[in-house]
Amino acid sequence: MPEQPGDAAAAAASAAPLDVLVIDNDKDHAQAVAESLARIGYRCTVATSGPEGAKLLDDRAFDIIITDLMMAGVDGLEILRRAKENLADVEVILITGHASISSAVAAMQQGAFHYLEKSGIAELRAVTNSAAEKVRLKRANLELNRRLDEKFGFEGVVGASPQMNDVIERLKRIAPTDATVLIQGETGTGKELVAQALHQNSPRKKKAFVALNCAALSENILESELFGHVKGAFTDASADRVGKFEFAHGGTMFLDEVGDMPLPTQIKLLRVLENGEITRVGSNDPIKVNVRIVSATNRNLEDAIEAGTFRSDLYHRLKVVTIRLPRLAERSQDIPLLIDHFTKQFAKRHNKHVRGMSTAARRKFVAYPWPGNVRELRNFVESMVVVDYDGLLDVDDLPSELSDASDAVQTPIAAQQGLASLVGRPLDELERLFILETLNAAAGNREEAAKMLGIGERTLYRKIKDYGV
Repeated sequence: MPEQPGDAAAAAASAAPLDVLVIDNDKDHAQAVAESLARIGYRCTVATSGPEGAKLLDDRAFDIIITDLMMAGVDGLEILRRAKENLADVEVILITGHASISSAVAAMQQGAFHYLEKSGIAELRAVTNSAAEKVRLKRANLELNRRLDEKFGFEGVVGASPQMNDVIERLKRIAPTDATVLIQGETGTGKELVAQALHQNSPRKKKAFVALNCAALSENILESELFGHVKGAFTDASADRVGKFEFAHGGTMFLDEVGDMPLPTQIKLLRVLENGEITRVGSNDPIKVNVRIVSATNRNLEDAIEAGTFRSDLYHRLKVVTIRLPRLAERSQDIPLLIDHFTKQFAKRHNKHVRGMSTAARRKFVAYPWPGNVRELRNFVESMVVVDYDGLLDVDDLPSELSDASDAVQTPIAAQQGLASLVGRPLDELERLFILETLNAAAGNREEAAKMLGIGERTLYRKIKDYGV
């Protein structure tokens, strides 16, 4: 099984030796502790006074600090304070021959990992191992997050195709700003996931992300949902109600299907964008809100402006930055990645053990035109996971839409030009084209491409080399 990012990060973190600073004005005890820990793989440095230990802390980084509590000049609590200020992930163990409840409480309140009396070195070694485990876990998590930020920085936005790489790079540039964003794309392309990714990677991520579908509500209900209302504003308004904009204060407001918003509501939304103010239904008192607005639509808003159903000034306010999401058919090489992503997700959700998807079933997925885009693929994979009984998603698990479809892969060449345009071209040229398109459909996975082509991996490798693919 291929090593997962988390496995690699954890392995790297656990393999790295940890640096331990031992500070004790009892030189013999300090040396004995250091020698004992060195025998089990720690890199130890000894300081025989508080000031010497403090200087080492200023000059070098350590993972674990073991310090005597009672020392002249700089005591153990001062070492603890300096360590926590300068080294975010360090763990500090305080040892003393003069234990007291008050000193123990003070040590733990300042973030000490452990506080113990000087006794046998075996106990100290066990505590050090526990501290090391905590340090390694934090290191593994940091490394994993770094790798995920580099490669999968926008959780839920799955794809390695050039089209999706362009989208993700654009998102990385936009996310840290407060610019309003208009996301355009067909139904099911993942517009809300992109909006969530923008929020999660922005300075507003600790505040609320609030989503509302503008097409699902009537004008009056939509305005009440967006702006709230006061008691008595209409027949059923029995109490004041906070709207979505107030709830999203400091965070992000996602307006899905904004192209279906009624014109009177568009005027009120424009005021929010221009002045940062909302007025509850039935009230005349403006309320300041600080909200980033991200909107989405599957409609052509320029056509809506021409038709008089969407305001031009609002359109330009909403589209400071525009992101266009490609149809799944336009990024078919992401299909294998999406299959694997959703298979893992739904196997976990439904408590099923699923090894993967067969080549025959994958052919059906690659050949299907995906009118419902990623949402349709997601639903199909979930259906297959639910009905599967043998741990392998195969053609017998396919929904009827896929099982009845042809599994002849429509390559871009065939789809755009038709097979007739290929007549008369050399066979080796056609073979090269179809190998290239199959590799694209398999997201560059040569093993998967070889299965789809019905040839051995070694044969495929040879042809790739011969054709310079």
